[in-house]
Amino acid sequence: MSALYADAVGVLEGWQAPSAEQDVLRKDYLAHLAARGDEGLWKPCSAGHITASALVVDPPRERVLLTLHATLRMWLQMGGHCEPEDTALAQAALREATEESGLPGLRLLAPQPVRLDRHLTPCAWHLDVQYAALAPEDALPVMSDESLDLRWFGYDEVADVADTSVRTLLAETRALL
Repeated sequence: MSALYADAVGVLEGWQAPSAEQDVLRKDYLAHLAARGDEGLWKPCSAGHITASALVVDPPRERVLLTLHATLRMWLQMGGHCEPEDTALAQAALREATEESGLPGLRLLAPQPVRLDRHLTPCAWHLDVQYAALAPEDALPVMSDESLDLRWFGYDEVADVADTSVRTLLAETRALL
């Protein structure tokens, strides 16, 4: 098994889910990995695959950076598929957040996930492991080719543009702040 597989299992086994619903997802993710091994991490796995994301927050300014995803056409946190060079879920989430936001110097709010979210996408089910990342002061985001738009939203504005998953991720991130 790969280092990423070992990390994913370790993260999910050690994570204290904040609710019974989240614990069910945690166990489902572990069962998915146990049944598929490394294959369960990668995009070609049509039964679904682990993804990693990070909500980029700027606590002093009470705002969050969201991307208007080019394929899904929804305002989302940064994130996506694990890559062969990834050795840890947290590192994959930070890599994705950096690539999609153009913000150098992002750092995770905590080494453990904030929450889990399973959702259907055009390629397969995403078993998303969601983190939070802190934006460096005065950093200017740069839109990637995966986005139609990239924009800061005040915490109170997120409910008007994002789905329940993003709203919940923001609420749980704010509770950690």
